[in-house]
Amino acid sequence: MTTTPEAPAAESADRATAGPAAAPDVPSATLGGDSKRSVEQLALLAFIVVPFVALVAAVPLAWGWGVSWLDLGLLVAMYYIGCHGITIGFHRYFTHGSFKAKRPLRIALAVMGSLAVEGPLVRWVADHRKHHKFSDAEGDPHSPWRFGETLPALMKGLWWAHIGWMFDEEQTPQHKYAPDLIKDPALRAVSRQFVLWTIVSLAIPPLVGGLVTMSWWGAFTAFFWGSLVRVALLHHVTWSINSICHAVGKRPFKSRDRSGNVWWLAVLSCGESWHNLHHADPTSARHGVMRGQIDSSARLIRWFEQLGWAYDVRWPSKERIAARRQDSSTHAA
Repeated sequence: MTTTPEAPAAESADRATAGPAAAPDVPSATLGGDSKRSVEQLALLAFIVVPFVALVAAVPLAWGWGVSWLDLGLLVAMYYIGCHGITIGFHRYFTHGSFKAKRPLRIALAVMGSLAVEGPLVRWVADHRKHHKFSDAEGDPHSPWRFGETLPALMKGLWWAHIGWMFDEEQTPQHKYAPDLIKDPALRAVSRQFVLWTIVSLAIPPLVGGLVTMSWWGAFTAFFWGSLVRVALLHHVTWSINSICHAVGKRPFKSRDRSGNVWWLAVLSCGESWHNLHHADPTSARHGVMRGQIDSSARLIRWFEQLGWAYDVRWPSKERIAARRQDSSTHAA
């Protein structure tokens, strides 16, 4: 694996990982603890394969029977609820502390992120904090450069960063990387109830579709589009931030890794694909800081701030952005 310089000791994104481990008597925030049991790995495989099969089947099925406006509306609504739960909640708030939130918003973001079906809150945050500590270096859970820089090695690394790493038996110690979340009883409960939120997430579309159409067929098509296809699409967009955005993209800002900005993922990723700025300034509440860079997550955080639900938001100043710019001769595409 390629190596990068050590992160500055004062880097905000890593401060949360440097604190003392939680007391041994504090329960784990995931049912499986820090290790993945074989049953959990089989469940993970099912949650990857089944929605993906639905995603592959979506095009011919849409051509054959079409997709109703109700199904499409459920897909889009559930997609962006879960996506913003991940980007605003799991990522910018819980992982990096880009802003502070009133308790109702704090819990709502935890639940919204759980509806994305991307794993328990505490495990997600612990993995991501570890990723920032060792980004694209030895110890990074999902670097696409893990196996080297040749084309075959990169192809293998992209698969690893996209999906393969999730089946690795070596798990991130939650008490080391997310002790603050484990100590919060409400957040610990939401994290441990991941199976419940998964069921809720998958059940909402068919319930709405069935009630609106008053038919089992309406419930089925809503489940197909609003649950299976939606989950698969959101999974692969999120995983693309780990894989694609660490392999290609423009790098106008100084970072100690290979994070890049990938414009064509911006809308679907709710602004997360402006990944180079994020790794250059991890605690920034806005990732798309240049003209024309769409960042719906930052817009929602601004609205939360105006409503008084969020405060102490870490908005990037012009001076802070300028200080992180690369020299124009070192830009990479």
